[in-house]
Order: sequence, then structure tokens, then C-alpha cells
Amino acid sequence: MNGTLYIYNTLARCKQPFKPINAPHVGMYVCGPTVYGDAHLGHARPAITFDLVFRYLTHLGYKVRYVRNITDVGHLEHDADEGEDKIAKKARLENLEPMEVAQYYTNRYHQSMDKLNVLRPSIEPHASGHIIEQIAMIQKILDAGYAYVENGSVYFDIEKYNKEHPYGILSGRNFEEMLNTTRELSGQEEKHNPVDFALWKKAEPKHIMRWPSPWSDGFPGWHAECSAMGCKYLGETFDIHGGGMDLMFPHHESEIAQSVAANGKQPVNYWMHNNMITINGQKMGKSLGNAMSLEDFFAGNHPLLEKAYSPMTIRFFVLQAHYRSTLDFSNEALQAAEKGYARLMEGVKSAKTLKAEEGAENLGIQKIIDDCYDAMNDDFNSPIVIANLFEAVRIVNSVKDGKMKINPKELQLLNKTLNDFVFDILGLVDSDAAEGNGQLVEGLMQTIIDIRKEARVKKDWATSDLIRDELAKLDIVLKDGKDGTTWSKK
Repeated sequence: MNGTLYIYNTLARCKQPFKPINAPHVGMYVCGPTVYGDAHLGHARPAITFDLVFRYLTHLGYKVRYVRNITDVGHLEHDADEGEDKIAKKARLENLEPMEVAQYYTNRYHQSMDKLNVLRPSIEPHASGHIIEQIAMIQKILDAGYAYVENGSVYFDIEKYNKEHPYGILSGRNFEEMLNTTRELSGQEEKHNPVDFALWKKAEPKHIMRWPSPWSDGFPGWHAECSAMGCKYLGETFDIHGGGMDLMFPHHESEIAQSVAANGKQPVNYWMHNNMITINGQKMGKSLGNAMSLEDFFAGNHPLLEKAYSPMTIRFFVLQAHYRSTLDFSNEALQAAEKGYARLMEGVKSAKTLKAEEGAENLGIQKIIDDCYDAMNDDFNSPIVIANLFEAVRIVNSVKDGKMKINPKELQLLNKTLNDFVFDILGLVDSDAAEGNGQLVEGLMQTIIDIRKEARVKKDWATSDLIRDELAKLDIVLKDGKDGTTWSKK
């Protein structure tokens, strides 16, 4: 291993050396999307941030179990305990089943993440698939005396909990101040205290998404799912919990309280939070007219966009800033990222064509490698890694132009470093090469379709069916229409 990895722990408010509970195994839970709309730039940042963490831990030799949830129930409007379920509302407006909405936007989320080259997690549990675990956890909290039942709903008793365990340790909020500043919302009269949060909500007659429980037909609170699923797949205490800074309070704070109440111990050793993305200095929001989906960026079809930006430009743009710093989007910033990404890819390609010369003096490649590892070990400092990779590209261009000579050992190290950091750790891909592969696949598929067409003309149905069936095994679907045959991936 190259040095000691330090992670900024939000709970400790400082960088700490990373010591897994059960090395080489690492458990990491990251809050995933609530699937009622298309993924936007705000979703891309945590996905890319924790993809970087996942990739680097794996690169260091850790066996990572990465759990990222899908929230498909319990997340109410305004992140509150009242109001309509976000997915159920979308379903009602579009006359669909709630799970139809959840499935559609889960698929769309995966498509966007695949384009960004975000690796799939080890486990992707859905909140709706873990109602039993959430009910069991809520019962443990009730048995421990930290919750109460009112009219079929179950609420977490923060005042009772705070007498024995400080509530607010993650966000730094003071319980007494919260009591004075939390306003009573309509429909919350059944709570003993306005700061209490729902563990289980009794469903109103019109509420579509409901399950039987010991207390009522209802649904779990928004915070319950992550505590229950994190515990199920990673244990009562695990290594890393990640998410956006906007989730620190109340979501992650409530997760800690639930887990301590249910299991009597802190659930997570290292809390990691990525900062927000702003657009021209403003927070992103539908009301401000600046909320752009990732597909908007890829297609360039939004009034605020001067052009389309490739997924790799977006990924490079996100990685150019440290995950704990704010990141401000502008067309100028994205165009600068586009140029930087192109220059880096050109350098990687050029490095493969260099000729080594025996006896050439060392050019300092080992120092660049050490600096890259030092940056990653310093709380995943990707911008410093990128700066060092550009230093490697400068050397590549100097050797290419005949201004420097490189010896065989350093050339081998140079190519390995670029491959390790650009592709394996930063997770960038060569868009030109990917497009070339796409053209190759398109050409091959057209050839196969032409062969099948010829077989059908000859009434050779056995060959026609064989081609269709073999492609189906690869999840490729052929559709015969009046304008010819088209193909698509399932």
C-alpha cells in the first residue's frame, strides 16, 4: 500500500487515518436517488465522488461491499413528515402505478450513471423491498423506549433520546435551539414535540403505497430505510457512510439516532459528505428555472447551455474540484473542462507511441506517481491528482517533440501510471475510442441484419430464427418493421 489513507470524517470534523473494522473488507453505504424524476447534476456529484472512493479503495486492495439504495417509498414532499409521497404524487399526476414511476426513473438513473462510467454498487436495495426490516427496527426502538405510537403512526422521541445520547452530533445542531426554532406544521399535532420525526406513518385513505404493520396500514418514514438496509447488509457498525451535504440534517442525523436507539451503538465510523453544485452562483432548483437533467447536458437542449457536453466532460468537471468544495457550473467552466479532458486523453494516447532510449536520464516519473498517491491518500484529492497527471502529459509532449529522452523503465512506469490513475481510479474513458467502438458495433449489427434479411428472402427460417435467438441471449432485440429491421439492447 502507498502510504496511509486519510478521510475527512464529518462526525469528528477532521481528517483521520482510515482503519477498516475488518480489513481487507470495507463496508460503504451511500444514499442513492429518490426515483421520481430524471437524474441531474446534483445526482452526478455524489455518484462520481463515491465512485472515486470505491475505485481507489479497490485499487488499494480492499474488498469493498458498496451499498447504494433506491428510495421508492416514504420520501414525502419538502422532506417532511406530512404531505404526499413524491413518487405517489408523480404516479397520480401521470395516471401510473407508483412502481411504474419508480422503475422508469431507476432505469433512467442507471442509463445516465452508465454514461458517466459510474460503477454499479455491490448491492442496490430498494426501500419498498425492505419493509419487514424497517418494521423490525422500529419495534426495537419502541421496545427501547425511544419512540411512541399516536393514532397508528410511530414517532421518534428526540427529547427522550437526547437525555442519554446527544442529538445533533453530526450536524452540530443544538437540541434546545431546535426546540425554539422548529415551527409547528399543520397535521403534526399528534407529535409530542415538533422536532420528533416519523418512523412509521399511518396511511390516509387516498394514500396508494401502504403496507400492514403492528400499528397501522401505512409506510415507513424517510430515514428508516437507510438505517435498516445499512444494518442488514453491512452490520450494526460499518466503515463509511456517504451522501450529499444536504442530507447531513435531518436525514443522516436521524439515521444515527435510530441506529443508536435500536442497536445501542454508533452505526458508522467515517461519515463523508460531498458539497453542493451551484449554477452561476445560485442553488439549483426547479423554481429558479436552472434545474437541468444530465440528459439536458448530454443533448445540449436547455436555454442555459451553449452546447452539448459529453458525459466524460461532466465527469472530468466534477473531479477537477475536491469533493468537499462547492462546484459552480457555468458554460465557461465546462468548456475549460472539455479542453482539459481532451488534452489529458491526447497525452495518454501519445504516451503509448513514445520510443524509449537506453541510458536516458530519469525525468521524475516516480515523483509524479508518489504525488498522485499522496493526493489520493489526502482525502481523495482528485484535483491534485489531475494536476500531477498534466505534469506527466507535459513530459510526454516534450519526449514526443524530441526535447527530452525517456528510458525504458520510466516509459513503462509512465504508461502504467496514466492507465492506473486516468482510467482505473478517476474512471475516465476515451470518448473517441468509445465512439469508434460504437461505430464498429453498429457496422457489425448491420452486417448480421443483412445476412438475416437474405435468409428470410430465401425462406431459410431456421437461419433467421437462429440469428434472432442467439442475439436475444446477448440481450439484443431485433424488431422487424415495414421500414426494415432495427436492433436495440434490452
